[in-house]
Amino acid sequence: MFLDELIPVVKELIQQPIAFTGGFFSGLLRLNLNEDPIRSWIDDQTGSTYTPPAAEDSNGKSSGPQSISID
Repeated sequence: MFLDELIPVVKELIQQPIAFTGGFFSGLLRLNLNEDPIRSWIDDQTGSTYTPPAAEDSNGKSSGPQSISID
């Protein structure tokens, strides 16, 4: 039951313990990985620069509520 939900978390922890711990604490502290100084530190560690994907404002949906009619 409860252990079934923890199995994927434990597998990730075992496969990549440092990355998992870093991600866990960044989520716990609510750090934004796209802001400096975290972003520059990650770029230094990986040797490349990260560019986030372009986000669509509307996400393919029109803005605001829409009305529907039910027959």
